[in-house]
Amino acid sequence: MNMTNLLIIAGMALVTYIPRMLPLVFMDVEKIPAWFQAILRNVPYAALGALIFPGVLTIHANIWYGIISSITAIIVAYIGTNLIVVVMSSIVVLMLLSVVL
Repeated sequence: MNMTNLLIIAGMALVTYIPRMLPLVFMDVEKIPAWFQAILRNVPYAALGALIFPGVLTIHANIWYGIISSITAIIVAYIGTNLIVVVMSSIVVLMLLSVVL
C-alpha cells in the first residue's frame, strides 16, 4: 500500500469522524429542547426509509416484487417480531414469488 492510499484513508476517516465528534463536544444534552430531541429520535427512521424506498422499487423488473415484499415486511414488523425475522420473511416471500411467477 503506497502513501497516497494511506492519506486517502486517513482523510476519509477524519471527514467521517468530525461530524460525529462535534455534537458531543459542543452540545450539552440537557440544553436541547424536548421538541428538538423528539425530532432527532425520528431522523434514523426517516433516513432509513429514504434509503430503502428506491431499492424497493428497483429490486426486480416487475415492481410488484418490491411492493409485495415491503408489505410483508411491514406486516411482520407490525406484529412485533425481531428484525431478522422481518428481513427473512421478506426474502422468503421474494423467493416464493420468483418460483411461482
